[in-house]
Amino acid sequence: MTAITRIDQNARRSRAVAAGGLVFLAGQVADDKAGDIAQQTREALAKVDDMLSRAGTDKSRLVSVQIWLKSMEDFDAMNRVYDAWVVPGQTPARACGKVELADPAHRIEVIAVALA
Repeated sequence: MTAITRIDQNARRSRAVAAGGLVFLAGQVADDKAGDIAQQTREALAKVDDMLSRAGTDKSRLVSVQIWLKSMEDFDAMNRVYDAWVVPGQTPARACGKVELADPAHRIEVIAVALA
């Protein structure tokens, strides 16, 4: 049976789950909801880094990233931060779209899957 490790779990969700050689991250958002898209992107990506580290891996092992934006007007500014964050030559598959986020103060949510 494959072991499952749940990180930062509560009754509703785990922020990360490691199973079958993969690490699945729940949506990561900024704590500072007043920040612009660049600040919120930096903070969300820092949380991705933290969750991956807690699961024993890092962003060089990302295989998939989903980015949800409140507004596609933030796409270029978000990409400038994202492009500086990803490991050159190790970029994951990625999807990005506009969605209605659960908290309207959030401008971005990042979901990721990495190899353990």
